[in-house]
Amino acid sequence: MSSPAAESTGVFPLKKRMAHGLALLSGLLYFLAFPGIDLWPLAFVAWVPLIVALRGQSPRTGAALGWTAGFTMTMCGFYWLLEMLKTFSGFPTALCLVFMSILCAYQAGRVALCGWLHARSAQRGWPTGVAFAGAFVASELMFPLLFPWVYAATVHQIPVLLQLAELGGPTAVGLCLVAANLAVTELVLARLERRKPNWKLTGALAAAPLVAAIYGFVRIPMIDAQTRAAPKARVGIVQANMSLMGKRRDKHEGLRRHLDLTKQLQTSGPLDLVVWSETSVMAPQDEEIAPALYRNQFTASLGAPAIFGAVLVRRVQDARNYVLFNSALLSDGRGEVTGRYDKQFLLAFGEYLPFGEQFPKLYEISQNSGRFSPGTTLAPLALGGRGIATFICYEDISPSFVRSIVRTGPTDLLVNITNDAWFGDTTEPWIHLALAKLRAIEHRRFLVRSTNSGVSAFVDPVGRVMSHSGTFRQEALAAEVAWLRPWTLFGALGNAPWWLVSAGALAMAFVRRKRAASE
Repeated sequence: MSSPAAESTGVFPLKKRMAHGLALLSGLLYFLAFPGIDLWPLAFVAWVPLIVALRGQSPRTGAALGWTAGFTMTMCGFYWLLEMLKTFSGFPTALCLVFMSILCAYQAGRVALCGWLHARSAQRGWPTGVAFAGAFVASELMFPLLFPWVYAATVHQIPVLLQLAELGGPTAVGLCLVAANLAVTELVLARLERRKPNWKLTGALAAAPLVAAIYGFVRIPMIDAQTRAAPKARVGIVQANMSLMGKRRDKHEGLRRHLDLTKQLQTSGPLDLVVWSETSVMAPQDEEIAPALYRNQFTASLGAPAIFGAVLVRRVQDARNYVLFNSALLSDGRGEVTGRYDKQFLLAFGEYLPFGEQFPKLYEISQNSGRFSPGTTLAPLALGGRGIATFICYEDISPSFVRSIVRTGPTDLLVNITNDAWFGDTTEPWIHLALAKLRAIEHRRFLVRSTNSGVSAFVDPVGRVMSHSGTFRQEALAAEVAWLRPWTLFGALGNAPWWLVSAGALAMAFVRRKRAASE
């Protein structure tokens, strides 16, 4: 990673077969390091084969190598898509595998973008380490994904390495891991090119995760002290474990389970708040009468404030006739519904028809498409002077979206309600939790996460899972959380610095570096 001119000498560029073999290896290592498999030490070397393979390659080949790595990783990591497609499409396995491959081929475009940017920048004379780091940031930030993920999640079990998220979100954590990969790459390249390693560069790169760990060791006790001093609340989580079809067939059974499990929690002490999962109250209700109906039906008898999932209906004067809202409602201790948040990140076709709101006539063509409408407010739910940032389903894996809710109003707690039963008893629920953990660190608040079938969990402000449920079991958990409202750099700036880095990465891909006279 010294002089870019050296890239096309000696053994480099590698022949395509060998280069793609290395890219495939990177994809496998990435998959093995990721949540679900959790061989996290591989996160420090997973990129190395790909970076070596990219040495001296053209931008076109760089994109192809990145795609090979990304496709390998996503086909392995998103294996659960196959069963989901078989279950809900009814198509044969072979056809579902085709659909899965198409989706993973698109998702692999993120790593293809990384490979292309890196090769373009190196070709224009920029140091390859800087080029790859910039390409990594740009690809994680800029490439749109249907199922988002971040490299930082590979070390979700190691809190000391995650604390940089309060400064720069997942990208800061991921970049430290990339630095370690670049350090190892320099040693590999030096051996292959039969030269001495650049020890200063290697040492500086290898120091990045060490600095992150030191920062974590310092910050964790500080945050723990703030947590001990803050006012507390006893919060309950209910996981009813209703099957996807069972929720629709017997809407009363889901409500009964939630009520019984809530009472079970209250036998060991009063609750300051209980959280039920997404669409825990399954029967759709007109939004005008729902608050009174829910009060008479169950909230008045709960004996505690509650956040619960509901499906609300609004009549509209167009071809749709009505629209639905995937909502989180807050009831107070008396059972009055006092707050509402409507899901905003909707799943295309499953929950809504693209352009359906602008052109309602489209629903006459696609009558089976979901008629959910996105919410229009990010305001946290208010409970006794406290603000609760509430988000539904996979909204919790978007750092920028959760930040927007936290910044909309005073916020003391993060709450997510979701339903991962769509994906079966696979690694997906554990991946989802691992990605969601980072929100607690970014904003230094407790995260309370209630899911229909798991994994439900309490996460503290340093990213430690205090307790969690299993998958596909009826469970009720309770824990003491603190009401916290600290300031964080990520909360203030978000991804703005990384957008600047991404702009720099794009500039390097198109602007030739001016070489110093001494080079």
